[in-house]
Amino acid sequence: MTVRGKFDYDLKTLRQKLLEIGGLAEIALSQSIEAFQTKNIDQALDVIERDSQIDMLEEEINDFAILLIAKQQPVAIDLRRIIVAIKIATDIERIADFAVNIAKATIRIGEQPFVMEIEKIVRMHNIALEMVSLGLKAYYEEDVALARKISDMDDEVDELYGQIMRDLMQLTKMNQENFSQMNLLSLIARYIERTADHATNLAEHVVYLVKGRHYDLNS
Repeated sequence: MTVRGKFDYDLKTLRQKLLEIGGLAEIALSQSIEAFQTKNIDQALDVIERDSQIDMLEEEINDFAILLIAKQQPVAIDLRRIIVAIKIATDIERIADFAVNIAKATIRIGEQPFVMEIEKIVRMHNIALEMVSLGLKAYYEEDVALARKISDMDDEVDELYGQIMRDLMQLTKMNQENFSQMNLLSLIARYIERTADHATNLAEHVVYLVKGRHYDLNS
C-alpha cells in the first residue's frame, strides 16, 4: 500500500469511528426519552451505564486523529477532515452526556405522575434527535445543503423550548407543591435544547469541511 493509500485508509477508519460514536449517541438519546415517557428506571440506568463506552470512543478518536496529524502532517482538505473529526467527536460526546442527564432526571422523577402534559418535550426531543441523525448523514455525504436544513430545525426546537418554559412558569404560580418535578422537567427541556445546539454544531463542521470557512448557523 502506498503512503497516500495508507493515509486514505486511515481517514476512512476515522470516519467510521465517528459514525460509530454517533450511532451510540443516537441510541442513548432514543432510550433516554423512552425511559422518561414510560418512567422506566432500568432503561434510564442502562443509558447511564453505557455512557463510558462513548467516552472511551471519543478518546480513541482524538488520539487517532492527533496521531494522523503528527505522522502525515496533512494540509488543506485532509487537515480539515481530521480537525472536523475531533470537533464532531466532542459534540457527539456532549450530546450523549445530555442523554445521560435526561436519564438521571427521569430517575429522580421516579413513579410520580407528570404534573403537565409532556407532548411538547417529546416532540422537541424527536426533532433534536432527527437533527443529530441528519448532521451525521451530512457529514458522511459531505452535504452542505442538508447541513443547512438543520438550522431551521433548531429554530423549531428553540420555539418549543420557549413554550415549555412559559408553561412551567405558569404552572409554578398555581402549584408550588410539585416545584421539584417542574424543575426537573425544565432541566430536561434544557438538555434537549442544548442537544439541538450541538447538532447544529455538527452542521457547521460539515460546512467548514466542504467550504473551508466557518459559518454560524445558530444566528
